[in-house]
Amino acid sequence: MKSTIKVILKILAVLLVLAGGVWVLQGINILPGSYMSGDPQWAVNGAIAIIIGAGLFWFANRK
Repeated sequence: MKSTIKVILKILAVLLVLAGGVWVLQGINILPGSYMSGDPQWAVNGAIAIIIGAGLFWFANRK
């Protein structure tokens, strides 16, 4: 049971980091084609998502 929860947390963490990366790239206008493109607020939101995802991944890897 515990390992299943850890796997789910790791998957969510990776998805959060990936989504945050897309948001950062759109926010700094490297990935155009969205209403988020060129909006610095999305770069900030993406950075926050990456930090939370990394923290969640670290938490899931603790013993």
